[in-house]
Order: sequence, then C-alpha cells, then structure tokens
Amino acid sequence: MGCGVTKSNQFNKHSRKAIRAAVLIQRWYRQYVARTEMRRRYTWHIFQSIEYSGEQAQIKLYNFLGYLMDNFTPSSNERNLISHIFRENEVCQDAEWERYFCYKNIEVPEIYSGPHLTFPLTVEQAVGLVEAFRNKKQLHSRYVLQLLLETWRQLRMLPNISRISTCQSKEITICGDLHGQLEDLLLIFYKNGMPSLEKPYVFNGDFVDRGKDSIEILIILFSFLLVYPSEVHLNRGNHEDHIVNLRYGFTKEVLTKYKMHGKRILKLLQKIFSWLPLATVIDQKVLVLHGGISDITDLSILARLDRHNYVSALRPPKKRHQSSAGASIDSDFDEDVLSTNKLLQRRISLTYPKPLGTRESFQNRSLQDFSNRIKGKAVDEIEIHKRKLAILNMGTNSSEGMTQSVSSESINSDNAKDEWKQILDLLWSDPMIQDGCTPNEVRGGGCYWGPDVTEDFLNRHNLQLIIRSHECKQDGYEFCHNRKVLTLFSASNYYDVGSNRGAYVKLGPDLVPYLVQYQASSMTRELTVKQSVGRTERSALKVLREQLFAHKSDLICAFKKFDSENTGLVSLNNWASAVESVMYLGVPWRMLRGQLVTSKSTDGMIDYLEWFNELAIKGPNTDHIDQSLLETLYRHRSTVETIFRIVDTDNSGFITIEDFRQTWKLLSVYLKMEITDEAISDLAVTIDSNQDGSIDIDEFMEAFRLTDKKSRLERGRSMFMGTVNDLTKLEGDPNI
Repeated sequence: MGCGVTKSNQFNKHSRKAIRAAVLIQRWYRQYVARTEMRRRYTWHIFQSIEYSGEQAQIKLYNFLGYLMDNFTPSSNERNLISHIFRENEVCQDAEWERYFCYKNIEVPEIYSGPHLTFPLTVEQAVGLVEAFRNKKQLHSRYVLQLLLETWRQLRMLPNISRISTCQSKEITICGDLHGQLEDLLLIFYKNGMPSLEKPYVFNGDFVDRGKDSIEILIILFSFLLVYPSEVHLNRGNHEDHIVNLRYGFTKEVLTKYKMHGKRILKLLQKIFSWLPLATVIDQKVLVLHGGISDITDLSILARLDRHNYVSALRPPKKRHQSSAGASIDSDFDEDVLSTNKLLQRRISLTYPKPLGTRESFQNRSLQDFSNRIKGKAVDEIEIHKRKLAILNMGTNSSEGMTQSVSSESINSDNAKDEWKQILDLLWSDPMIQDGCTPNEVRGGGCYWGPDVTEDFLNRHNLQLIIRSHECKQDGYEFCHNRKVLTLFSASNYYDVGSNRGAYVKLGPDLVPYLVQYQASSMTRELTVKQSVGRTERSALKVLREQLFAHKSDLICAFKKFDSENTGLVSLNNWASAVESVMYLGVPWRMLRGQLVTSKSTDGMIDYLEWFNELAIKGPNTDHIDQSLLETLYRHRSTVETIFRIVDTDNSGFITIEDFRQTWKLLSVYLKMEITDEAISDLAVTIDSNQDGSIDIDEFMEAFRLTDKKSRLERGRSMFMGTVNDLTKLEGDPNI
C-alpha cells in the first residue's frame, strides 16, 4: 500500500515537472514567434517607408520642374535645361514618326547569335524569345524597334477598358507588378504555362523599373500580345511613365543595353506606354486595375477619354501653343495626334515670367496644387473620330492611318483636368482601413480610399471584386475591404532575398480567386525562417543606418536639445525621441538601439558624436568639399541623379561643367538651401579628374555611393548609402 502511494507521488511529481517544462517551452516558443513577427514588421516598415519617400521625392521634383516651365520665360537658362522632358514629342506628323522609328536601315551582323524575328510573329518565335532571355541573350535593336512598332499599332486598336470573359477558357490568370524581375515571369510561365488560346493572361502594370531585365519583360509580353491579341491583356501601371523611368532605372537600362538606338527605343516606348489600356473587366463583375479608385472614379469617363494624351500621369496634358513664326513650343499634348490638314488655334505662349514665390512654397505641393496653375483657352474644338475605324479605314501602314484627331473634351482645360485626376487616382491610389477618401501624401500622388468608397463604387458599376497591384505584400497578396479588394504583387524578393513572396491569381467562371504563391530565388528555399528574417532584417537595418547618416546634421541638432551642457551624451530615451523627431519612421528605436548603436559610455548614455564616426564614408577624398553640400548629395543622391539624367539631353552619359553648375543651382532652389559657386567648383574638380571639361554621370554617382555594391533595394530607388562598418560585418556572415 505504502509502496503504491510512493510510486503515485513520484509519478505526479514527474508529471508536474513535465507540465512545467511544456509550459516553459510553450512560453519560450510564443515569445520567439512574437519577436520574429515584430522583427518582420519593423523590417517591412523600414523598407516600405523609404520606398514611398522616394516616390514622393520624385513627384515633388517633377512638380517643381513643371512649375518652372509654367512660370519662366522660354529663353531662360533654367527653362531650357529641363524643357525637353515636358515636350512629350518633338515631331508633329506621323509620317515623320514612321521615319524616326524606321528599323530598315539597321543591319543585323552575321556574328549576331540572338533570336531573329519575322512578322507576323509566330508562337514559336515568342517562345523562342523566352528561352533566349532565359539564356541571357539580347535581342538586336532592329528587331526591338520592329516589335515595338507592331505593338504600338496593335495597342492603338484597343479600347481604354478591355472586357474579357471566362467563357472562352476555363481560367484567366492575373499577374501583378513584375518590376523588371525576369526570374519571376519565367517561374510563372513554368508553373502556370505560357499564354495561349486556352490560357489567357492579364498583366496588371509596373512591368519595368528597379529590376535589371525590364526591356526583356516588355519584349516577351509584347510578343505574346501580338500572337494572342484576344488572350493577352496589358494594363498600364504608374511606372509605365517616362518621367518615373528617369529615376527608377529603366531609362538607364535601355541606354546601357542599346547604346546606339536606345534613344529611339525609349521614345517609341514613351508612346506605347501612353496607349496601354487603363483597366480590364472580367465577366462584367471583376475590375482589374493597377493602383485603385477614389470617390470620383467613373468608368464611363475612363472609357471615353483619350488615354494617349496622358504621356505622363504626373502632369495633366496642356494644349499646344504656337509662336508667331508658327513653331510649336513646349507642348505637353501628344503631337502626333495632329495631322497637317487639321488646323488648331493655340493659346499664346507665356512670354513674361510670373513670380516664383518663396522657396517654402515648392516643397509640399501636391500634384493637384501645381495643376491649378495650368490654364488656357481653346478657340477651335475638333470632334473626335473613333480610333479603331480611323485606323482600319485609312490603313495602318500609311501616315494617314495613324493620324488622329483631338478630342474636344481633352482640349477643354477643365475636362482634361478631370480626366487626369481619374487616371492619376487609377494608377497611384492605395486602399486604407478607415472609411473615406484622402490624398495619398505618403506616395505624393493618388489617394487613400476606404471600404465605404469600395462599396459605393462596386454598387454603382454592378461589380463584385477589385483586383489591384501597386503595393508589395509579404505573402504576395492581401485581401481587404471585406474581401472585395485583392492586392496582387508578383515580384518576389522585392526588397531583399526572402523579404516577400510573389503571387498570381486564377479566376474561373465562378470568379472565386485561386491564389498561387512562389519565390523565384533558390537561395530563399534553402533558408530557414530564422535565417530569412535575419537576412532581411540586416538589409533593412543597413538601409536605415544609411538614412540616419544622411540626416546627420539634423540629428545632431535634435540631440543637442537634450544635451544642454554639450557633453556629447544623451540617454536612451532621449536618443530615441530625437531620432524619431527627425526621421518620422515610427519604428521601435529603443529596441533597435543594440543593432544601430554600439558606442555608449559606462553609465548607459549614448555618445552620439562617436555614433556618427561609426558610420564612416567610403568614397573620394572629400575633406576640401563643403560638408553641407556633401550631406545634401548623400541625402538627395537619387534626386541629383534624376536631374543629371534630365540635363543629359542627348543621353550620352556626360554633361558639361556648365550644365553641372546649372544643375546644382536648380537643386539649391528646390532644396531651399544656398550653394555657392565655389562649393560647386570644388565638387566639379573632384570628379573631373582628367580635366576634360565634362562630367561622367555614372562615375559621379558611383564616387559618392557609400556602399561598395548596390543593395537589392537600391535598384533605381531613392538614395541608400551603406557604411564600411556595416559591410565589414556582413562580409563574414555565411548567410549573405
């Protein structure tokens, strides 16, 4: 009896220990999961905040340059420097466009080993292009121009909103942003099959920028569009815009890959982008568009506007105007829509400068603020002809066949502005949790719209689902607004390897979304969750350190408010408060202190001066360069490069010393700071080492890059700078 009680007690004792151990393990695991999730969230927040700040900076810069165009005399140096990006087309007649884009005089050498194309294009040729690009081959510029010309003609036959049905096939596949990541497109085709009569696709914009294979993606999509015009549908995204391409890498990619004919290719793509359809409706119930909607979005307006007039969605189209000599000046209208037998009286060009306003007035203007300055009258209005009938009746191969008339609604200033807002909202907007519709100040364009706006829009148009892209999601997709809005993003590993999955969706006749996720990198599949989160976190923290260094002077001022005795020391709480007051990122600074700051005194105080010494710059000898100018360069590096690309009118990659000076003077007005001629000269001397009187743009930007190598996040994005200390630590990491 006593022996049995003893055994029972021992059993109970062991059971309690086992239960206690299980509780401890469970508690540890829950804490581990919570910490991992927190790390994922703040890593994501860092990446996304910096990405959107880059887009906002791009829009503000374009607004500023547009303001100068509207308010400076045509002969002013500043205006001449930037005027070409606002002249959407330099040639007035379609016959001249045909000659400009002509590929027939371009010879293909015998040593060329890439794919050859004949037209009409065949399925075998389209598939051959996919395989050629998989094997890192490049399509000859003759074939590129020929393919783009055929695509341009095909797109001009299409309506603004494509309407398709699942009745013709079992399923329709919809893909989100690809952003130049060819490996993702190849993986989608491997998993789902290439476009065919039985497998239609909708590609929802943002084919280009940031990735390194944007032109290859366009060529593949355009080739399948030509082969299967009823099964392949392309929507325009906010990155199908030549102004955006200047900042985010596509312009540079094309000019690098096609040095001789790159400028013509870019000009033709500029026209193609303006002719891409704006949206797709599936079975009259599912709307597929790139960005989103607003409380004023109206599909009937979007269906009838002249989309090709909106060459850049960042600025409403202005009417053409003429000098007394009859020469066209500074047109923002697509000039190829006017033929020689169409006469249009244009408003008189602005010859007297308007007050530029204070410098403070430039910084925080929305797109709508600046569009209010664009006014004008149209004396004669021309009735629009149906595009498709005009092309078919006149013949697509003749100049008359490509001649279009101008819509009276587009000519009208108020209507043009209303139409522009419709397109801007469609390409740039994001959904939000709260009801209502507010300006999207994070991106700088479009709006945030809530569930109530979605409900009203779907009811008004008798729809049941909106599929949109435009936002990177960790799982490649995300439902919101009671599952009536689906965000779809197809570029996996977007911020860094392991940062996110890509996804595409398949819709059958029941219109129930079937989602497929993937990650294109084999390295990702080999990493554990801990390794993947750790790798992405390190990349985000490196970018964050770069941003902290770029705001050094502002941070020191913030620290000194807590350091009244100039000891160079602040407490952890004060350090966190000061950093947030400058950066406005909303990340857990106290928790990140261990990863961001290694120098601290024995009493736990942070030596902020020593902290900045840790963020050492690796670059040219800059001791003799004005430090405020240097910090400006590091902080606004991408904006500086964008202006250089604009100033480089012949796309040679070089600008003169005088253009270099003008660029910095323009930048000084935009950034509200004084930059002396002496400081600019010192900077020019540092870069022009061979003293040939010109600046190599790539060498200049590389010289002031603080990392040895572009991060995955930096590819054409806002300015990201690394540190020697960061790189040294990461080089020894086996996971990198």
